[in-house]
Amino acid sequence: MSTAFKEWAIICDTLGSGAQSIILRKGGIHEGRDGFSFKHPEFFLFPTLFHEQVARTRLPASTPIPAGPAGEIGIRHFARIEWTATITSLEIALGLQPFHVWNAEVVNERFHYDEAPGLHLAFLRVFRCEPSWAFPDEPKYGGCRSWVTIPDPLEAMKLIPALTDEEHHRRSAALKAALSEAVYENLS
Repeated sequence: MSTAFKEWAIICDTLGSGAQSIILRKGGIHEGRDGFSFKHPEFFLFPTLFHEQVARTRLPASTPIPAGPAGEIGIRHFARIEWTATITSLEIALGLQPFHVWNAEVVNERFHYDEAPGLHLAFLRVFRCEPSWAFPDEPKYGGCRSWVTIPDPLEAMKLIPALTDEEHHRRSAALKAALSEAVYENLS
């Protein structure tokens, strides 16, 4: 079995296209007593669907929400966390707009989600899975949790980087400069 991280389908595609390299997360209702953490250094991206997700980004309203066949979960992307940061300044969080597609309202909501303001950020190296694969959707994948266990991928799967090494390193340096007051941890 493999680990997957649940994220909006539109964000999974944005990560897989190389247009975005970060995840901003507060955590879900079912994260447990210790709350959310990026506890897995690598994982598949598990696309979640809800109709309002395009409106909660800065993408054009005509952007299609990627969806596979009804009753199936399609896995098309794999990610490795290179480093994480804890953001405790809303000003810094809102200033990260060049690095993601969420709108300011979503960033603000996530920042203030519970008693302790702040956000968890993960800088990712994202890969396209070739071939992608699908499996039946089941109730065990539902609920407000970030991490799920999924069936293993096909043995012949290849991982194709979403960005060149040069662009990936440039983006990492630019993001670290934007996070001058955040605390980050190198995971590589």
